[in-house]
This record gives sequence, structure tokens and C-alpha cells, in this order.
Amino acid sequence: MRGRIALRAAAAASWASQKAGRGKGSMIGGLIALKIDPTIMDQLGRGRRTVLVTGTNGKSTTTRMTTAALSTLGQVATQADGANMDAGIVAALSTHQGVPLAAIEVDELHLPHVSDSLNPAAVVLLNLSRDQLDRVGEINMIERKLRAGLAKHPDTVVIANCDDVLVTSIAYDHPNVVWVAAGSGWAMDATSCPRSGEPIIWEGEHWRSTGTDFQRPQPDWHLEGNDLVGPDGERHLLELALPGRANRGNAAQAVAAAVALGAETAKAVVAAGTVREIAGRYRTVQVGEHAARLLLAKNPAGWQEALSMIEPTAAGLVIAVNGQVPDGEDLSWLWDVRFEHFEGVQVVASGERATDLAVRLTYAGVEHTTVPDPLRAIASCPPGQVEVLANYTAFRDLNRDLENHG
Repeated sequence: MRGRIALRAAAAASWASQKAGRGKGSMIGGLIALKIDPTIMDQLGRGRRTVLVTGTNGKSTTTRMTTAALSTLGQVATQADGANMDAGIVAALSTHQGVPLAAIEVDELHLPHVSDSLNPAAVVLLNLSRDQLDRVGEINMIERKLRAGLAKHPDTVVIANCDDVLVTSIAYDHPNVVWVAAGSGWAMDATSCPRSGEPIIWEGEHWRSTGTDFQRPQPDWHLEGNDLVGPDGERHLLELALPGRANRGNAAQAVAAAVALGAETAKAVVAAGTVREIAGRYRTVQVGEHAARLLLAKNPAGWQEALSMIEPTAAGLVIAVNGQVPDGEDLSWLWDVRFEHFEGVQVVASGERATDLAVRLTYAGVEHTTVPDPLRAIASCPPGQVEVLANYTAFRDLNRDLENHG
């Protein structure tokens, strides 16, 4: 009875928020539902086969790909807006009541208790690297919390990236793991073993901990050229609408998760390849004489991956950095990102913290101009394709400005 009241109140709050022009109202609805009945997530999870997706980078993209792949089995509940904490998860599940499947993005810190509530059929572990220290904390502590949380769910299938040392440590002792060689372009947070403290030795794609038996597991799924190779050796051409090596790894894990729940591999691969845009990311917007492609990055590993996607023939590159609470107010992470490889592209430092970024670019030897307003920064570039790389609130605000501008 309390749960029904909570859901009615949530629906009313969401409706009022929409009527007042304050957005979709999903978050306020979820918050109110949890306030009235703290067990509402448990209730909404019953009778569903749920896949939880977590990691430092790629959660929204992989969740969207997993949703597409699972859709080959039936209707799937998921977040439309990437709200990956309790209120957003409750909102997504309450909007899709009676839907038997779910693909839910979960913030790393929330995974243990969300797993306890939803008892997932599968958990996708993408990667683990340093994020906003003022919010998330020290990375090995997160690894230990996630490892302990998964230990309480031995029947859950864990889809784990064996190329990520920290993710491998989380899943290493779990009795039900599907290993995916999804790649890892960032190894700075895994120079030592999270279990023993001994150095990690890399030998090509293989890695191992010195003095222990902890090492890269043999993958069940791996990428080979343009193909995704499954556990039975069956090969499938993986054609994606999204750019970048990291997204190929994301797709591999999404397909593996869907197959673990019973999807046909061939259908899951095709479905994952149809994902084109995630909450404005990767889309191209015409801004005057400029075709601006929007990319989002939120931490050093994500920035490094996004920078590798920059088209070297672009007329300009706008890098927009804010330092608000959702971004992390400490921008020392800028010094962990390699900005040194831009030649022949006009670079513009932008955002509320454009000056901080300009200092980093200067030390990297990158010629640049400084235009704090991202829209004006785009306009300052030569006509043609402009790559725009922004962190969280800079990306959010730019999308809002683009809507008003259009």
C-alpha cells in the first residue's frame, strides 16, 4: 500500500514539474517515491531480469547499447536521461512498470546497494579509474567496496573487462564471470596490484601481478579487427555508428550481457550498432558556418579517450572546461591529460575555467586562443568542421545555449 501511494505521489510530482516547465520531473518523482517508501526500489525490481551497468567511463553509452541488444528479446526499462543514482533509477523503473527486462546505468558508489535492491541477472563492469576525488574518493577503496558488494550476489552474471586491472580484481573471485577483452587505454591507476600492492607487469596485451597468481584472465569475448569473436569462436562483423576504440569495447560488453540473458548474438550485434547519439553526445550541430561535433569527457581516462577521437583534419578544436561541483572543483586532473599531440588544428580554450586550461595547453606546447564563451569559441574557428570537447557542466550548458541559439 505504501509503495502504491509513493508511486502515485511521484507521478503527480512529475506531472506538476512538467506543467511548471521545470523539465521532465523524473528526478523529483523518484526522490518523493523514496521518501514515502524507502523500499520502493526493491518492489520495482521484482519480476524483472535486470542488467546493471557501471564504470568510470562509458556507462550511458553501454547502457544504451545494452538496451538496444536486449530489445531483441522484448521491451526494456531504462533511463532516458542517464540519471544513475537512486532517484533516477526509481523513476526509470516506475515509468516502465510491468516491463520484464531492464538495463540500468548505476553510479559506481551506488552499485552495492542498488544490486541488493534489484538482485540483477547481470552486472557489466566497464572500467575503474580516478574520477572526482572530492566526490568519489580513492580508487582502491572503490574497488574493495564493489568487490564486497558483488560477493553478496554469487548467482549474478558479471560481464567484466579483463583488460582493466581494477575491474578484474573486483570480479576475480566471483563464481559467475564472463570475461571480455574490451580494451583499456588508461593504465595510470593500475601500476600496482590492488590486492597485494606488488607491481603490475604488462607483456603485450597480457598483464600479471609480480609475486602472486593475479593476472589477466583468458577472455570469452574479444575484438579482432572489425569482428567481435564470441566464446564459441563465432565471428560477427561489428559495425558501429559511434566513433572510437572505447565504444567498440562498450559494444562488446553490451552484446555479452544481452547474450547472457538469452539474446541471439547476431541480432544483439546489429542492434548495438544502431545507437547513434547519447544525450547529445557525438551529435553534429550546425552553428553558422561551422558543423560542431559534441564530445563529452569527465575525468583523465575519459579525456584521453575523447582526444583520440578528434578528427585531425578539423578546422578547429574547442575545449571547454568548467569547475562546478558536478565536474569536481579541483582541476589538477588537467595535468594528467596528454594535450601534446595537436598540430595543424586551431585550438581554443573555453569554459568558465578557460584560463586554467590555457595554462595547461601552454605547458603542453599547444598553440591556442582563449575564448571563455563556448559558442563564441566555435564562431572564432575557421568555417567547416569544429570538434567540441567539454566536461560535464560545460557540455550541459552548451547544449542549452545551442537550443536557445537555434
